This record gives sequence, C-alpha cells and structure tokens, in this order.
Amino acid sequence: MNAYAPILVLGALGAGFAIFSVVMASIIGPKRYNRAKLEAYECGIEPTPQPAGGGRFPIKYYLTAMLFIVFDIEIVFLYPWAVTFDALGLFGLVEMLLFVLTVFVAYAYVWRRGGLEWD
Repeated sequence: MNAYAPILVLGALGAGFAIFSVVMASIIGPKRYNRAKLEAYECGIEPTPQPAGGGRFPIKYYLTAMLFIVFDIEIVFLYPWAVTFDALGLFGLVEMLLFVLTVFVAYAYVWRRGGLEWD
C-alpha cells in the first residue's frame, strides 16, 4: 500500500483543488447574467437552428479527428517501445512493425479519403 500512497495523495490534492476552484468561482464570481451570456458560444458565428436529430457534420471533421487519434496513440506506444528496445529483442521489433503497419493502413485510408487536403 505504501507504493500507492503518493498516487492517492496526488489524486486527492487534484480533486480537492478542482472542487475548491469550482465552489469559490461560484461564490465570489460576478453574477451579471444577460441574454448574450446565456446563449451558446460558436466562435463568433450566430447560432443557427438545428433539426431535431442534430445537424450533419462533414466527413472531414471525422477524418481529422481520426487522424489526430491515430498518430497520438502511435506516439504513446512508440515511446515505451523505444525505451525498452534492447530488452524486447526480436519479438518487440516484430510486434512494433505490425503496429506501425496497422497505423500506416489508417494513414493510407485518411490520405485516400482526402483528409490531408486542407481546402
């Protein structure tokens, strides 16, 4: 249990700070509400009415999100592999080659669908 104590203390400090910040902001923060503040903010664009089921998003939105996630996850897995490269040996090399091949397939899909073209 001693090994987990610093992690639990850090988690408690983080949760305590978050709760304290939210409570204090609601207590001492300004309370000047008006119609403009209560509307949804859309980067300065006037909000438009949406259909009951929600609006349709272009495929570029999803491709950009998928591209970010694919490469973000790739980096998360490549760092530990690079640190323990010598200890993993040939097995680690083959597994990482399969992983990079899988990432390349996702990259090729995004490239083919036009996700890298910023018109």
